[in-house]
Amino acid sequence: MSPAAYSVLTAIGPDRVGIVEDLAELVAARDGNIEDSRMAVLGGEFAAIMLVAMPEGGLDDLEAALDRLGQGAGLRLELKRTTRHQAVAEGRPYLLETVSLDTPGIVKAVTSMLKRHRINIEDLETETRPAPMTGAPIFHMRATVILDAGVSVSTLRLELADLEADRGWDISLKPLLPGRPE
Repeated sequence: MSPAAYSVLTAIGPDRVGIVEDLAELVAARDGNIEDSRMAVLGGEFAAIMLVAMPEGGLDDLEAALDRLGQGAGLRLELKRTTRHQAVAEGRPYLLETVSLDTPGIVKAVTSMLKRHRINIEDLETETRPAPMTGAPIFHMRATVILDAGVSVSTLRLELADLEADRGWDISLKPLLPGRPE
């Protein structure tokens, strides 16, 4: 393969069987590779975001093919050129988890604190599910964050504990160690 060009491919539209295969086929037919992806059904909509690598000429062809697929399948598709992700050279990865009754503002409160400390979010997922016994909506947020050398873990833990006590949430912050499962 010639030097790879990178793009982020996003797709959203009504859920149906075969969307992922359709997208994977378009990429593979142009000697491309899906290097990283996140896909989910949210409500009745399928949503995907993928990092795609392929020879430079393949991206132009892929963009034209996406237009055809989008029109035929009722999908909104977008291709944005990018570069390969460069890992943060300095920093310590941590897993931040929040579990609570679902209430508005959880993501905002936690991410505002992270922003104040200039902490980068590498990955963030949220979901709301009914509690096993009561059926009450339980919110779960899971984020991988990178703390640089200037971030005091003890100060961050104290602020998270204050937020936890103030809002009645369970919040944990654990280091991610290489070679150990999360």
